[in-house]
Amino acid sequence: MSDPVENHTQAGEGRLAATIREVKNAFADRDDVVVDIREAQFTRLELLADELKPVFAEVPLDDDWFDLVISSGSQPRLWIDAVAHVTMARDRRTYRFLRDTRLGRTVLAESADMKPVADQVTRYIAERMIERRRAMEGDTVVLERAPAPEPVAEEPARKGASFGAVLRGLLVILIGGLVGVGAVLAVSSGWLERFGLSF
Repeated sequence: MSDPVENHTQAGEGRLAATIREVKNAFADRDDVVVDIREAQFTRLELLADELKPVFAEVPLDDDWFDLVISSGSQPRLWIDAVAHVTMARDRRTYRFLRDTRLGRTVLAESADMKPVADQVTRYIAERMIERRRAMEGDTVVLERAPAPEPVAEEPARKGASFGAVLRGLLVILIGGLVGVGAVLAVSSGWLERFGLSF
Protein backbone atom coordinates (compact mmCIF):
# COMPACT_ATOMS: atom_id res chain seq x y z
CA MET A 1 0.00 0.00 0.00
CA SER A 2 3.00 2.30 0.56
CA ASP A 3 4.33 1.73 -2.97
CA PRO A 4 1.45 3.55 -4.77
CA VAL A 5 1.83 6.50 -2.37
CA GLU A 6 5.56 6.76 -3.09
CA ASN A 7 4.98 6.47 -6.85
CA HIS A 8 2.25 9.10 -6.68
CA THR A 9 4.43 11.46 -4.65
CA GLN A 10 7.31 11.08 -7.10
CA ALA A 11 4.94 12.16 -9.89
CA GLY A 12 4.43 15.66 -8.48
CA GLU A 13 3.78 15.90 -4.72
CA GLY A 14 7.32 16.23 -3.42
CA ARG A 15 6.20 17.97 -0.24
CA LEU A 16 3.98 15.04 0.81
CA ALA A 17 6.72 12.55 -0.04
CA ALA A 18 9.18 14.48 2.12
CA THR A 19 6.67 14.55 5.01
CA ILE A 20 6.04 10.81 4.67
CA ARG A 21 9.78 10.19 4.83
CA GLU A 22 10.05 12.39 7.95
CA VAL A 23 7.20 10.52 9.66
CA LYS A 24 8.75 7.15 8.78
CA ASN A 25 12.10 8.28 10.19
CA ALA A 26 10.40 9.54 13.36
CA PHE A 27 8.61 6.19 13.78
CA ALA A 28 11.86 4.32 13.22
CA ASP A 29 13.68 6.49 15.76
CA ARG A 30 10.89 5.98 18.28
CA ASP A 31 10.87 2.23 17.66
CA ASP A 32 14.64 2.19 18.18
CA VAL A 33 14.21 4.02 21.49
CA VAL A 34 11.44 1.62 22.58
CA VAL A 35 13.58 -1.38 21.62
CA ASP A 36 16.56 0.10 23.49
CA ILE A 37 14.44 0.72 26.59
CA ARG A 38 13.03 -2.80 26.46
CA GLU A 39 16.50 -4.27 26.04
CA ALA A 40 17.78 -2.21 28.96
CA GLN A 41 14.92 -3.42 31.18
CA PHE A 42 15.49 -6.99 30.02
CA THR A 43 19.19 -6.69 30.86
CA ARG A 44 18.48 -5.38 34.36
CA LEU A 45 16.03 -8.21 35.00
CA GLU A 46 18.63 -10.71 33.74
CA LEU A 47 21.08 -9.33 36.31
CA LEU A 48 18.49 -9.83 39.07
CA ALA A 49 17.79 -13.35 37.79
CA ASP A 50 21.52 -14.14 37.99
CA GLU A 51 21.49 -12.86 41.58
CA LEU A 52 18.53 -15.17 42.40
CA LYS A 53 19.82 -18.34 40.67
CA PRO A 54 21.53 -19.66 43.84
CA VAL A 55 18.26 -19.18 45.76
CA PHE A 56 16.26 -21.09 43.15
CA ALA A 57 18.92 -23.82 43.14
CA GLU A 58 18.05 -24.47 46.81
CA VAL A 59 14.34 -24.96 46.09
CA PRO A 60 13.54 -28.72 46.17
CA LEU A 61 13.19 -30.30 42.74
CA ASP A 62 9.69 -31.60 43.53
CA ASP A 63 8.49 -28.04 44.27
CA ASP A 64 7.24 -26.78 40.93
CA TRP A 65 5.52 -23.65 42.23
CA PHE A 66 8.41 -21.33 41.50
CA ASP A 67 9.74 -20.27 38.10
CA LEU A 68 12.63 -17.98 37.34
CA VAL A 69 11.51 -16.84 33.88
CA ILE A 70 11.71 -13.49 32.11
CA SER A 71 8.76 -12.84 29.85
CA SER A 72 9.39 -10.60 26.88
CA GLY A 73 6.85 -8.11 25.65
CA SER A 74 6.16 -4.43 25.92
CA GLN A 75 6.96 -4.68 29.66
CA PRO A 76 9.49 -7.44 30.48
CA ARG A 77 8.83 -9.26 33.77
CA LEU A 78 10.86 -11.63 35.90
CA TRP A 79 8.34 -14.18 37.17
CA ILE A 80 8.88 -15.70 40.61
CA ASP A 81 5.66 -17.74 40.69
CA ALA A 82 2.18 -17.49 39.15
CA VAL A 83 1.22 -14.37 41.11
CA ALA A 84 4.51 -12.58 41.86
CA HIS A 85 6.95 -10.90 39.49
CA VAL A 86 9.61 -8.20 39.31
CA THR A 87 9.37 -5.44 36.73
CA MET A 88 11.04 -2.10 36.17
CA ALA A 89 9.32 1.12 37.27
CA ARG A 90 8.66 4.02 34.92
CA ASP A 91 12.11 5.47 35.51
CA ARG A 92 13.47 2.13 34.14
CA ARG A 93 16.04 1.97 36.92
CA THR A 94 13.89 0.99 39.90
CA TYR A 95 13.07 -2.66 40.53
CA ARG A 96 9.46 -3.30 41.62
CA PHE A 97 8.53 -6.63 43.20
CA LEU A 98 4.76 -7.04 42.78
CA ARG A 99 2.19 -9.61 43.83
CA ASP A 100 -1.32 -10.00 42.42
CA THR A 101 -4.02 -10.60 45.03
CA ARG A 102 -7.81 -10.73 45.00
CA LEU A 103 -7.85 -7.13 46.15
CA GLY A 104 -5.42 -5.93 43.49
CA ARG A 105 -1.70 -5.66 42.94
CA THR A 106 0.53 -4.99 45.96
CA VAL A 107 4.13 -3.78 45.98
CA LEU A 108 6.29 -6.07 48.12
CA ALA A 109 9.58 -4.23 47.46
CA GLU A 110 10.79 -1.28 45.43
CA SER A 111 14.37 -0.10 45.12
CA ALA A 112 16.89 1.15 42.58
CA ASP A 113 19.36 -1.22 44.26
CA MET A 114 19.06 -4.87 43.26
CA LYS A 115 20.07 -6.38 46.64
CA PRO A 116 17.02 -5.37 48.76
CA VAL A 117 14.69 -6.63 46.04
CA ALA A 118 16.59 -9.93 45.78
CA ASP A 119 16.41 -10.28 49.59
CA GLN A 120 12.65 -9.68 49.54
CA VAL A 121 12.16 -12.23 46.75
CA THR A 122 14.16 -14.75 48.81
CA ARG A 123 11.98 -14.07 51.85
CA TYR A 124 8.84 -14.39 49.72
CA ILE A 125 9.95 -17.80 48.45
CA ALA A 126 10.70 -18.97 52.01
CA GLU A 127 7.29 -17.78 53.27
CA ARG A 128 5.43 -19.49 50.42
CA MET A 129 7.32 -22.75 51.01
CA ILE A 130 6.45 -22.73 54.72
CA GLU A 131 2.79 -21.90 54.02
CA ARG A 132 2.55 -24.72 51.50
CA ARG A 133 4.24 -27.19 53.84
CA ARG A 134 1.83 -26.33 56.65
CA ALA A 135 -1.14 -26.71 54.33
CA MET A 136 0.08 -30.11 53.14
CA GLU A 137 0.79 -31.35 56.66
CA GLY A 138 -2.72 -30.35 57.61
CA ASP A 139 -2.08 -28.89 61.02
CA THR A 140 -5.49 -29.05 62.66
CA VAL A 141 -6.63 -28.24 66.14
CA VAL A 142 -9.52 -30.27 67.54
CA LEU A 143 -11.89 -28.09 69.50
CA GLU A 144 -14.01 -29.84 72.13
CA ARG A 145 -17.66 -28.98 72.21
CA ALA A 146 -18.97 -27.71 75.48
CA PRO A 147 -21.97 -29.77 76.66
CA ALA A 148 -25.29 -28.03 76.16
CA PRO A 149 -26.94 -26.88 79.38
CA GLU A 150 -29.70 -29.14 80.65
CA PRO A 151 -33.09 -27.40 80.24
CA VAL A 152 -34.73 -29.61 82.93
CA ALA A 153 -34.78 -26.91 85.61
CA GLU A 154 -36.31 -24.33 83.28
CA GLU A 155 -39.09 -26.55 81.93
CA PRO A 156 -41.53 -26.34 84.89
CA ALA A 157 -41.19 -22.59 85.11
CA ARG A 158 -41.88 -22.26 81.39
CA LYS A 159 -44.89 -24.58 81.60
CA GLY A 160 -46.28 -22.67 84.59
CA ALA A 161 -45.73 -19.35 82.85
CA SER A 162 -47.44 -20.53 79.68
CA PHE A 163 -50.37 -22.07 81.65
CA GLY A 164 -50.86 -18.78 83.53
CA ALA A 165 -50.88 -16.89 80.24
CA VAL A 166 -53.55 -19.21 78.86
CA LEU A 167 -55.70 -18.71 82.00
CA ARG A 168 -55.35 -14.93 81.77
CA GLY A 169 -56.34 -15.06 78.11
CA LEU A 170 -59.44 -17.16 78.89
CA LEU A 171 -60.40 -14.80 81.74
CA VAL A 172 -60.15 -11.78 79.45
CA ILE A 173 -62.33 -13.53 76.84
CA LEU A 174 -64.90 -14.50 79.50
CA ILE A 175 -65.06 -10.96 80.90
CA GLY A 176 -65.31 -9.54 77.38
CA GLY A 177 -68.16 -11.94 76.61
CA LEU A 178 -70.05 -10.99 79.80
CA VAL A 179 -69.65 -7.29 79.10
CA GLY A 180 -70.87 -7.86 75.55
CA VAL A 181 -73.97 -9.79 76.70
CA GLY A 182 -74.73 -7.09 79.27
CA ALA A 183 -74.45 -4.37 76.64
CA VAL A 184 -76.73 -6.24 74.30
CA LEU A 185 -79.31 -6.73 77.06
CA ALA A 186 -79.13 -3.06 78.04
CA VAL A 187 -79.64 -1.90 74.50
CA SER A 188 -82.40 -4.39 73.79
CA SER A 189 -84.25 -3.60 77.04
CA GLY A 190 -84.17 0.09 76.09
CA TRP A 191 -85.72 -0.74 72.75
CA LEU A 192 -88.30 -2.98 74.32
CA GLU A 193 -89.42 -0.30 76.79
CA ARG A 194 -89.69 2.20 73.99
CA PHE A 195 -92.23 0.05 72.27
CA GLY A 196 -93.98 -0.71 75.55
CA LEU A 197 -92.87 -4.27 75.81
CA SER A 198 -91.40 -5.76 78.93
CA PHE A 199 -90.67 -9.18 80.38
